[in-house]
Amino acid sequence: MASSETPPVAVITGITGQDGSYLTDALLEKGYVVHGIVRRASTTVRARIDHLYSDPTIYGQRLFLHYSDLDDATSIRRILTKTEPDELYHLAGQSHVGASFEIPESTCEFTAMGTLRLLEILRDLPKRPKFLHIGSSEIFGRPEQAPQNELTPMRPVSPYGVAKAFATQMVRVYRDSFGFFACNAICYNHESPRRGESFVTRKITRGAAAIACGTQKKLALGNLDAERDWGYAPEYVEAMWRMLQQPQADDYVLATGKRHSLRDFLAAAFDAVGLDWRDYVEVDPRYLRPNDATQLVGDPSHARKVLGWSATTTLEELAKMMVEHDLKQMAGSR
Repeated sequence: MASSETPPVAVITGITGQDGSYLTDALLEKGYVVHGIVRRASTTVRARIDHLYSDPTIYGQRLFLHYSDLDDATSIRRILTKTEPDELYHLAGQSHVGASFEIPESTCEFTAMGTLRLLEILRDLPKRPKFLHIGSSEIFGRPEQAPQNELTPMRPVSPYGVAKAFATQMVRVYRDSFGFFACNAICYNHESPRRGESFVTRKITRGAAAIACGTQKKLALGNLDAERDWGYAPEYVEAMWRMLQQPQADDYVLATGKRHSLRDFLAAAFDAVGLDWRDYVEVDPRYLRPNDATQLVGDPSHARKVLGWSATTTLEELAKMMVEHDLKQMAGSR
């Protein structure tokens, strides 16, 4: 971190995403100046950070946004040279596993090569920031052991998993070969009311809320037997920050250590509105993945021991929180 006389400076790629927005909230609370890299688009709607963007005491004072993209090395280099960050949190990329089967080239371009480009830019900077790459449990694919830890072999089964495995390994290579302070946060599924609506957990909570409101009759999903380790996103970004405050760089599995099926999440979400999910959910083959990861549950003991971090929000609490948020959102739009 920077000296006590000046606030620490962080750059975040993917600042408008779920994790980027929560991390921005957390860093501003800790006294950071935050620079976010955003993609140039025809709309400037950035719902997850609107509460910060619209606050004149924050935006333009301690929060700044810069236009660039992960395939534009020149503008990224210019931003990093100008801002001279103490910490760089790399959260951007194509993060939808199912979509990666439809757009494998762009998934690998932004998730894999985008990370390599950043590492190469950092390699030449006179002031190299501490670097965090957000990894994924999808790198393990179909592991032979459960739970998985930082030493579990990577066996990805999706284009997204392959791209993340590449990026994770590259971070390790640059740490070992060039002395980078570079960490991988190997994150298992983490959700929140800010989760994108195309992700299955948010699709479930919005569906439960809409059915309870009478505006939807059925909810179509894919593999109900799919199992994941689901946690709460704001807790995970706190761990990401703690990783860069350590004396040495390392990789950490961030997980709850508990595995649940999609049926479990459905039950928790529909319980929040007093309904039985089995009366409303249909399996639609269109939502089945060509190849799905199995037995994904993380061992967070390394993070607990070194970072003093553990996930505390239960699946039931998480699902209820998300459903209640969606109910309020639907009530407000009427």
